[in-house]
Amino acid sequence: MKFFVDTADIDAIRELNDLGMIDGVTTNPSLILKSGRDILEATKEICDLVDGPVSAEVVATDFDQMLKEGEHLAGIAENVCVKVPLTWAGLRVCKLLSDAGTQVNVTLCFSANQALLAAKAGASFISPFIGRLDDINVDGMDLIRDIREIYDNYDFKTEILAASIRTPNHMKEAALIGADVATAPPNVIQGMIKHPLTASGLDQFVKDAQQAGIKIV
Repeated sequence: MKFFVDTADIDAIRELNDLGMIDGVTTNPSLILKSGRDILEATKEICDLVDGPVSAEVVATDFDQMLKEGEHLAGIAENVCVKVPLTWAGLRVCKLLSDAGTQVNVTLCFSANQALLAAKAGASFISPFIGRLDDINVDGMDLIRDIREIYDNYDFKTEILAASIRTPNHMKEAALIGADVATAPPNVIQGMIKHPLTASGLDQFVKDAQQAGIKIV
């Protein structure tokens, strides 16, 4: 499973990228607002930093303006992946941009039927929102499972990008089900390394090494 980091924080992206932990980046208007950056400048800097897809989201909701914004964002760098909402206007833009060779991430997916439409429109990625479904007492992983089965049934090339990930356990479950990609905030990716037995085991090894006077160099 590929890891995308869901942030516009350049320092966090650089740290994870240098470790080889991420395959791409996702942003949205809320993350851009949090960063305090201009969307075009931030997107360009991120694209220069990472080799994989960088999702940059349109802000318009009508077809004509959405298409203009998508084309403008696509011109920033070759690895820009234009993010559009799962609406009819968004799917129309997805089809046109995809046919022109631009990667498109269709976001705000909450049903398998929506995911099926996005695949038919040629989306590069579909972003089902796990955490937001969990918030309303619906198991978001069931949606990932349904989309995986449908896409496999018909060999759709659209990649399932598990989004709105809140915990390391979400990452594990998405991987078990077979999501192609998971995008998560930096703290969630970093939190995947934590285990109490690792911490206690290391503490014991350090104490034993000190007692034995072990030195390597």
